[in-house]
Amino acid sequence: MADTVLYEVSDALAIITLNRPAAMNALNVEAKVALREALRTAAADPGVRAVLLTAAGDRAFCVGQDLKEHIELLAAQDGGEGGDGPGRLSTVSEHYNPIVRAIAGMAKPVVAGVNGVAAGAGFGFALAADYRVVADTATFTTSFAGVALTADSGVSWTLPRVVGPGRATDLLLFPRSVDAEEALRLGIAGRVVPAADLRAEAEKVARRLAAGPTVAYAALKESVAHGLTHSLEETLEKEDELQGRAGASEDHRIAVRAFLAKESPQYLGR
Repeated sequence: MADTVLYEVSDALAIITLNRPAAMNALNVEAKVALREALRTAAADPGVRAVLLTAAGDRAFCVGQDLKEHIELLAAQDGGEGGDGPGRLSTVSEHYNPIVRAIAGMAKPVVAGVNGVAAGAGFGFALAADYRVVADTATFTTSFAGVALTADSGVSWTLPRVVGPGRATDLLLFPRSVDAEEALRLGIAGRVVPAADLRAEAEKVARRLAAGPTVAYAALKESVAHGLTHSLEETLEKEDELQGRAGASEDHRIAVRAFLAKESPQYLGR
């Protein structure tokens, strides 16, 4: 992995850290490629049972696109003076979409430890996670309209489902900072903790999930995603299918035996 993104695994937990604190963890091409590949690595590793996505420093989780690099890429893309005019922004299909698919579609839980500002794509990545542990100093903003862009990184799908379509449209049309207290009220934050405790608390949550019934967690993620876009009848059928998968897992048998013995289950993740 590039230095712009750090990757480590311990006790079945992959910790992926955006590592451009001096740039408020803005996303240049190197960071986007490294984050995409880190997430794919975690998803493919059977020894990883949960992921913590967080960031270095105490100012920002991720402020989205690195606009300093972006303006240079735009100039090169447009061909300079006498060029053929604006070209298509390819970073959405090459980077942002695969990153969000990797987070939301991963068959294991993903926790976002939001240590500071989460803006634009950074907000999108946090929303794509299954659970967000948020520092009390953190803020969230859509920011897209502020640079004459539309939503990307899945925000037009995730944000309305978290805060409702009316509030989402308001936040997209009139970008503003949502502080941690409001984020908790809106459901953006799963829990808010003192900034000094963010890393420890986010790891605690993620390690609990890494020690849990991985097959059941994967089924829960799939079930919720399916239910958001399907009828009740279709969702009942999907639940039947997924319960068959979870019920056939070794962890289910471990859980039932532990329950009857009044013991804590020691899950194997299979």
